[in-house]
Amino acid sequence: MLNGQPLNTLKGIGEKTGKLFERLGILTVGELLAYYPRAYDTYEAPVAIGQLKEQTVMAVEAALKSPPELLRLNHKQIVSVRHKDLTGSLQISWYNMPYMRTNLKSGELYIFRGRVVRKRGRLIMEQPQVFTPEDYKALVNSMQPIYGQTRGLANKTIVKAQIQALEVRQMEREYMPAELRRRYELAEINYAIRHIHFPADKAELLFARKRLVFDEFFMFLVGVRRLREQRADRSSPYFIKRRMETDAIKAALPYSLTAAQERALEEIYQDMEKGLVMNRLIQGDVGSGKTIIAILALLQAAYNGYQGALMAPTEVLARQHYESITALFEEQRIEKKAVLVTGSMTAREKRLAYEAIASHEADIIIGTHALIQEKVVYDKLALVITDEQHRFGVGQRELLSSKGHTPHVMVMSATPIPRTLAIILYGDLDISVIDELPAGRQVIRNCVVDTSYRPKAYAFIQKQVEEGHQAYIICPMVEKNEMIEAENVLDYTRMLKKELPSSITVEYLHGKMRGKEKNAIMERFAAGDIQVLVSTTVIEVGVNVPNATVMMIENAERFGLAQLHQLRGRVGRGRAQSYCIMVNCSQDQGTEERLDILNRSNDGFYIASEDLKLRGPGDIFGMRQSGDMEFKLADIFTDANILKTVSEEVNRLLEEDPELEKEEHRELKRRIEEYLVSEVYL
Repeated sequence: MLNGQPLNTLKGIGEKTGKLFERLGILTVGELLAYYPRAYDTYEAPVAIGQLKEQTVMAVEAALKSPPELLRLNHKQIVSVRHKDLTGSLQISWYNMPYMRTNLKSGELYIFRGRVVRKRGRLIMEQPQVFTPEDYKALVNSMQPIYGQTRGLANKTIVKAQIQALEVRQMEREYMPAELRRRYELAEINYAIRHIHFPADKAELLFARKRLVFDEFFMFLVGVRRLREQRADRSSPYFIKRRMETDAIKAALPYSLTAAQERALEEIYQDMEKGLVMNRLIQGDVGSGKTIIAILALLQAAYNGYQGALMAPTEVLARQHYESITALFEEQRIEKKAVLVTGSMTAREKRLAYEAIASHEADIIIGTHALIQEKVVYDKLALVITDEQHRFGVGQRELLSSKGHTPHVMVMSATPIPRTLAIILYGDLDISVIDELPAGRQVIRNCVVDTSYRPKAYAFIQKQVEEGHQAYIICPMVEKNEMIEAENVLDYTRMLKKELPSSITVEYLHGKMRGKEKNAIMERFAAGDIQVLVSTTVIEVGVNVPNATVMMIENAERFGLAQLHQLRGRVGRGRAQSYCIMVNCSQDQGTEERLDILNRSNDGFYIASEDLKLRGPGDIFGMRQSGDMEFKLADIFTDANILKTVSEEVNRLLEEDPELEKEEHRELKRRIEEYLVSEVYL
């Protein structure tokens, strides 16, 4: 069976289940195999009650001395049984599962495995799975995959589908040169694919993962190298001179640029008047003032008689850029025209925008991916800027560039990546760093708390809302996952609506929502119609809401430091004092120390470098640690050493065999070309 075959060719996947998989972006057997686990559940040997740790999933062995009781409490049916040993007492409970009462027999020996919590001074194991000692023994030390799920699609269903897919798949031809695999002890590709899903133990998982991470970085960096070669010393037909009008606009701004902004702007101006195509990354912390740099560069192009385009990753952000630019034009009476192009515009709105662009009535074009649609025809497109560039594939950047005749390219990123890694990841670009914040920007007050602080946090949020402000609450998951204990957006929103007064509007936002729904929610939040927004990390790249003063991050231990810093940067954008509350749900001492770095510093580049130091090759369990780059498995912090190694190997290989024509490289060349056509990375 070919890996491109539809998913419904697998047993048990009919139309209904197929649609659920489609929600996860899985349509074929190959796409299912490339849907890697997000975590692993390790089954450990049963322990005595005295060794149980709260807020963790553990197992106990128990022979029941009496049958379970069935209780009714607040419309809930609770099956409960008490187990004692020499070290303590444990209550074992199931909610709304009345059949458990007849399933369990007195005197029988069972293994109960579930989450341990303390309520009203009692140690309770909630909703445990029940095993015979023989069945559990077979599972001890094994690692069970946990996949990202969607409502209606259980982890068991995904696991069953993966087992089938591995049985029927077309085996991959090995493409990595044998010498390279030997040197770095890389697993064979088919072994890696099988064992990333079903590793026997941690060592096997790390071996499989290392190969797949190596491949992800390898393909990506070959793409970056190709872009660099295409762009190297390419002459530009657009000689953009410095104009007095742009200097006058800068001088009339109600604030002065920082020294770092001035330095970045000077580097851009120098690039655009060299006669060579500019390829520059502007890397600046959240709130460092990259947008005004982009606007001044676009105006410089416009005053030279050319067009400039700014591409944002979301419609809401594109609209906000458009409104900022048009407001500036009105304030300063700038006689240049900006137009907006987004996917949700009506056919008539799009037609009028396309006409304005083609006729050069529009000088500056702002939009989303819609800017690279075939129907958009530019007249003298001299400058292309992409905002939050890691959200766009290199291929998309190249496609937008091809809309003009080799325009100047500038990309902006608020992701604080240590310079050593930035040089590798953005190898096709020159780098300018804006490493200081504008004067007067309030320093965010931070605190790391445990779960017992939640009632105080809700009271604080209520007080901030009553004072006219807004708040974000971040959860790591969209909806409840049967295998992962972490806060989720949907349940949290329901709970918070009960917790806060009805006068406070609480809504949710997550990446699985339709584009129009997301835009509507963000626009209502930006307008102040929603006071508390419960969201996943989708708001990392969000709108500027100066009125938002509180950022509360649940399960902070599940995020990388750099990502937590990105999230924190959503507040502190107005004049009011802002706050970041990080809820640590872990008992681990190391987690406390890690989060304390954020407590002590608001400097994104310092935090990113500390994040890099703290990660180790085994730090891959639980959720993805950084959302900076859209790799499937690789993490630029955890896998920094692999990234550096791959960078050296890609350079060596392409110097030795630039076109990959040697016999031992031909399969690799085929795979790279396949990857570059199909993948949207960064």
